[in-house]
Amino acid sequence: MDVQVLRSFRTVAEGATVTQAAAEAHLTQPALSRALRRLEREVGAELFQQVGRVLRLTPAGQVFKEHVDAVLDRLDQGLRAVRETVSPESGLIPLAFLHSLGTWLLPSLITGYRERFPLARFELRQGSEAVLLQALLDGTADLLLTAEDPGHPLVTWRRLLVEPLWLAVPPGHRLAQRRRARLAEVADEPFIMLRHEQGLRAVTEALCRRSGFTPRAGFEGDEVATLRGLVAAGLGVSLLPRPHSAAPAGRRAPRYLQVTDVETTRDIGIAWLTSRTLPVNSRRFIDHALDHAAAVAEQEHVHVAAQEQ
Repeated sequence: MDVQVLRSFRTVAEGATVTQAAAEAHLTQPALSRALRRLEREVGAELFQQVGRVLRLTPAGQVFKEHVDAVLDRLDQGLRAVRETVSPESGLIPLAFLHSLGTWLLPSLITGYRERFPLARFELRQGSEAVLLQALLDGTADLLLTAEDPGHPLVTWRRLLVEPLWLAVPPGHRLAQRRRARLAEVADEPFIMLRHEQGLRAVTEALCRRSGFTPRAGFEGDEVATLRGLVAAGLGVSLLPRPHSAAPAGRRAPRYLQVTDVETTRDIGIAWLTSRTLPVNSRRFIDHALDHAAAVAEQEHVHVAAQEQ
């Protein structure tokens, strides 16, 4: 079977038209249609069925696609490994990261790495912890920058930093003029929190329980920036990292108080598949991240974690 035809099969199976797939493969539409029919003859089953103006996978096509995905992913990993062996300075690093790390930790790490290896390229994706962990397990990301250890048996995680969490209150809140507060002082107020699949949600609930109460969710969001905006609007309080931007806070920005009755922090770390042999650039980036945690911490006012080597 021709590799390009398998790639075109996957493209069409994922929703592209034959015309679009043909253009991507630099073929004419009739030529690709003939190639797909030859593929069906080799497989011994119809892989597509016409539904309106588009092609949909048959049950046999769905089964075949699972194996095509695995074969092409392994082939692409092999081709990439060869390219990086021949030219390791310009290799690609597929890196997944948590939304809230994209404004401070990620840029610092990438900038520092490219000062040493200016030809290095990054393939970046962001999302929730669950989505990013799946990308790591699927092999679409080599590395994951996340908060807290994923706790997965197939994943190795190393702590980089310990980031403080602050009690964020609206600017007109009864505690807004204070610098410190006990978490228990807001036990009866609505909490603005991330959704359950986000790690910071679990951290928030655990810290509140340690302070003697179960937080009442006033709103559930997907990103820390959204939570900050809703706190500023007076819809509730939240446990959040302080913004790492040097820009001055506006009059309507949340006020951030140090929590005194429980230690409110979260771990920031880097993860990879334990059993996978990583390409040279991804291994270098792990070393770079571990080595430069101290510099990032000093710049961003977070704490360096003791490494668990």
